[in-house]
Order: sequence, then structure tokens, then C-alpha cells
Amino acid sequence: MRRQSEHFAAYRAAIDRLSAQGLVYPSFESRAEIARLVAEREAGGGWPRDPDGAPLYPGAAKSLSAGQRDRLIGHGAPFALRLDMAAACAGAGGLHWREAGEGPAGESGEVAARLEAWGDVILARKETPTSYHLSVVIDDALQGVTDVVRGVDLFWSTSVHRLLQALLGLPAPAYRHHALVLDATGQKLSKSTRATGLRELRDAGASPADIRRLVGLE
Repeated sequence: MRRQSEHFAAYRAAIDRLSAQGLVYPSFESRAEIARLVAEREAGGGWPRDPDGAPLYPGAAKSLSAGQRDRLIGHGAPFALRLDMAAACAGAGGLHWREAGEGPAGESGEVAARLEAWGDVILARKETPTSYHLSVVIDDALQGVTDVVRGVDLFWSTSVHRLLQALLGLPAPAYRHHALVLDATGQKLSKSTRATGLRELRDAGASPADIRRLVGLE
């Protein structure tokens, strides 16, 4: 089993490659400051959100000079390393992925990545040297993964992953996104909400066929 905490050097090397292309910059706003900036912009007429529902990065860290960034980092300021999405997309061209499952609106086959829907996503933080987007791309490539199966809630995240694969020269797996198991309110089952897990379902008498139906794999 691959433990991400044992492979920070691989993620750091990937960020260094992107940095060498001029595609990474640090931002220094706290989560509270970002929330305030978003609220101000939404009060002024709205602010775009990514396919996951999170607001696009509203800060101006990209305009800081190299000297200003170095001083803030040297003084110990917390920071997040972000992908300059506009610059990254400029050299990426049109990207697609092969979808064997189905997206939220029935997308399948060759799906065009929606890069324009994402802002400057976080690749790592000062205290956490990687992110979900970066980790899964690197882990899949280093382990020779050819097929990725995951929930449809991550469907459009594949756009970011295809971009990172293209920028880092990594192979693109095939993807299959499946329907989620939802509760009575329509929310996905989650440990954070103490939702019933697979073990509890099996203990309650659910058969393998029942579980396949629940996740849309009849």
C-alpha cells in the first residue's frame, strides 16, 4: 500500500517541475481572509465557483513580486502553493479523458476537460507538501495505474488531473465514475456524518448484489 506521507519528495519534485515552468506561485491569505474577499465580491454582483461549489481564488498574490514573496516566506508567513491556471492552460491545448462511466449530466466517451471552470487550485501548503489533486496524479503514474474508478462527485476534478498529467508528461488513465450511495436527504454517505458504512450494511444483511445496486453497478 502506498502511503502518501512516505512520498513527499515525489510531490515536491513535481511542484519543482511546475515551478520551473513558471506555473506555481504562493498565496498568503488565510481561509478567513479568503472568505471575506469572496463575501465582498459576491456582495458586489457574484463570484464564480468551481464545479465542486468552492469559490475561485479571489486574492491578488499572483501580482506580488518575487522579492515580496521571499520576504513573506522568510518571515514565516503561512502560504499555499497555487497553480497559475491561466498560464497552465495557455500551453496545454484541448484536453480530454476517456470515460467508461457517466458524468452528472450523462457525459461519457471522450469528455472534454473543463479547465476554464477552475481557478488557481492549491497544489500544496506550507504545512502539507501536497494536495489531493497533485497526490492522485503522481501516485497513479508511479504505480502504473491504467484505470481509475471513483464517485461521480469527483467527475469534473478529472479536468485538473488531466492538466497536471499533461504538464508533467504523465500518462492518462481511463476513468469510470459511478453513482453515489445517498441517504434519505439526497446527501452522499460520509464518515463525517456518521453514515452507514459497508461493514454495517453487510452486517444488516445486504448482499453483494444489493451493494452493487446501491452504487449503480447492477
